[in-house]
Amino acid sequence: MKRGKPDKLFLSISLAMVILMMITASAFGQTEREKLPARAISMAVEYTGVEIAKDDDASMDVIFHNIGRRDENVEVWVAEKPKGWKTRIKTYRYTVTGIHVPSNKDKTLTFEADPQEGIKPGDYKFRINARTSDGKFRMSQIVTIKISADEGKSKEPKGVKLTTSYPVIRGPSDATVEFSLEVDSKLDEDAVFDLLAQGPQGWDINFKPAYETKYISSLRIKSKQSTSVAVEVKPAMGAAAGEYPINVRVSSSDANAEANLTVTLTGTYGLEVGTTSGLLSLEARGGRPANMSFYVKNTGSATNHDIKFMTFKPENWKVEFKPEKIDAMEAGDLKQVELIITPYEDALVGDYSVGVNVEGEKAAKTIEFRTTVKASAAWGWIGIGIIVIVIGGLFGLFRWLGRR
Repeated sequence: MKRGKPDKLFLSISLAMVILMMITASAFGQTEREKLPARAISMAVEYTGVEIAKDDDASMDVIFHNIGRRDENVEVWVAEKPKGWKTRIKTYRYTVTGIHVPSNKDKTLTFEADPQEGIKPGDYKFRINARTSDGKFRMSQIVTIKISADEGKSKEPKGVKLTTSYPVIRGPSDATVEFSLEVDSKLDEDAVFDLLAQGPQGWDINFKPAYETKYISSLRIKSKQSTSVAVEVKPAMGAAAGEYPINVRVSSSDANAEANLTVTLTGTYGLEVGTTSGLLSLEARGGRPANMSFYVKNTGSATNHDIKFMTFKPENWKVEFKPEKIDAMEAGDLKQVELIITPYEDALVGDYSVGVNVEGEKAAKTIEFRTTVKASAAWGWIGIGIIVIVIGGLFGLFRWLGRR
């Protein structure tokens, strides 16, 4: 049955509906945008007045709200501040002097005021000014910060802070582990921090910038900002299982900090498989089992559990193991395993490969045995019988011819 025309009609209708929906959505969006004023932007502070202890600092959001049809670039600064205070407008990372505010969107910055030593209790006023890049819109907000006579909670000391979310990492002895540290500078000026680490003898410890591969020995951090650094730790060869402390230190001329890390080694995992004679071949006959012994050795420094055997064999062949599996092997243990191979009874004479995969909890090894299938002994006797019959026949024929 022909369906070409109905299918084309259906596709045409579907395409037309999709295009109509897109046009409608676009028109709706355009209509909504046209309802907005040509330009309208405002600035507000989260709190116009706060009270803090004399040992604290103040921080609050500065919000820009653009309800106009046009994106705006806004310059912002602290126009007035009392003597003895440090102020800045910032994001989580940068000090900010200008911000882009898209149409019908809000953007938020942070105003930060830090009283210096000797500031007395009282009211202190700050003025935050802003204007669009063309000067058409100018905004201003007054913030009043009251310093109380109470001591309050002690102010975080100036210096540097070193933190990590994962101070303990676990892994095998032959693996390289990596810690992530956050270096947070509380200093009023940019500073260069030296990076130092102390660990067990023979271990290799290096510092890297986050998500980079190069090694570093120091890093520069801007005033009151933080950065991430990676600590790469490579245990010494043959390190035994156990817990190992790593001490990390960052220091500058004005501040220093330490972090204590721990690497927990579970040991190494390894298996060795072979035969005591070194031979990996055996002979068999079709339908008859042939035996061979091989050993499994735990060459790692950790216990290997649940060791199983798998085979890769020709079709219709049978392969067995005694024992069928090994529950556990301590470091250095050696076990003998009997391999029983039974070729298919109709297997042709020739060489065949039987693969054995020894798989433990965290290590595996594969070994291959060459199995030579010989002709059955019955065929040998049949051959001898045929030869005897042929010789007997020839002897009888010669005697018969001789009588003639």
